[in-house]
Amino acid sequence: MTKQLQSKRIEGLDFARALAMFGMLIVNFKIIMGAVGNGPSWLIWFTGLFEGRASATFVTLAGIGVALMTRKARIGDNHSYMKDNRVKLWKRSAFLFILGLLLYVADWTGDILHYYGVYMLIASFLIASSTKFMIIISSLFLITSQILQVMMNYLKGWHPEQPFMEYLDFWTIEGFLRNLLFNGYHPVFPWICFFLLGMILGRLDLSKKTVRNKMMLISLFLLITIEVLSKVLMGLSRSVLDVSSAEYLFETGPIPPNILYILSNSASAIIVIVASIYFAEKFAEQWVIKSLIQTGQLTLTHYVSHVFIGVGILALINRLENQTLAFSLVFTILFFVASILFSVLWSRKFKRGPIEWIMRKITN
Repeated sequence: MTKQLQSKRIEGLDFARALAMFGMLIVNFKIIMGAVGNGPSWLIWFTGLFEGRASATFVTLAGIGVALMTRKARIGDNHSYMKDNRVKLWKRSAFLFILGLLLYVADWTGDILHYYGVYMLIASFLIASSTKFMIIISSLFLITSQILQVMMNYLKGWHPEQPFMEYLDFWTIEGFLRNLLFNGYHPVFPWICFFLLGMILGRLDLSKKTVRNKMMLISLFLLITIEVLSKVLMGLSRSVLDVSSAEYLFETGPIPPNILYILSNSASAIIVIVASIYFAEKFAEQWVIKSLIQTGQLTLTHYVSHVFIGVGILALINRLENQTLAFSLVFTILFFVASILFSVLWSRKFKRGPIEWIMRKITN
């Protein structure tokens, strides 16, 4: 029974990865097509739901994966296992970091993988730490990030006419570190908090419905509370702050990733993950669910393919500028369906995706 629940739990995490990947595709394709805001209000609202939240869920799931991978070493207090796990994480960290930079060289400036590699490097030193210590570390990262956002110029390095589209000094030491740690798309301060949250969640027994129910209720309460608090604080602060300053400090959008953003998106990530586990358990035998689970197991491959294949197709059909949100969403759905079909066919003969296989071959 325990083995069965453990299997279902892992399948639920893969299902959640597929959903997070779909959300990231929606955001990335609409940005690369120049479709942001170019559509009816309901479509702007719908596509806006995924901004920051899909990638936050993706990073949280990565943290859970690390916690599950290192469980044997942590629980058994086996120094040999601990060392092996840490070295493996260092190798994977280097692989993802280099792969992300290669994507950046290929003009994919919205890359998340090189950040992901740094999160994993930091996490490798915390796999044996207590949950309490990890909460303290996360809090320090979050508070430090908020202080930096208030004291420093968050737009420094970004093109003045294309903010958050082109980073001018990325390939300098100062610019690279600033982008990586402070004001890139997924800076370590405070995005590492999502990864550490995942590592904490991965230590829980998610096979128990009582644990999941508590997580869901607490997360729903936190999400609603933070979103209401955000609106209240923005309203109250406008007597002393201009609109942009109020939004900068209290909005729950991803730019900048302030304290309210991290708390709100942590809650939504947990909701998606818990709901996915329930859904995968209940409908595990359905073909669609199985297909999405297989897709979630190949998310690294699909992430790379959406840069080269997805954007490549858009370039060929001359659809990289001034597109509508409707076209962007339709293209995203078609690309995701193609990714699902590829995953199903690939999984019939291979256990891991192409990029996943290369990473494991190199790092193991």
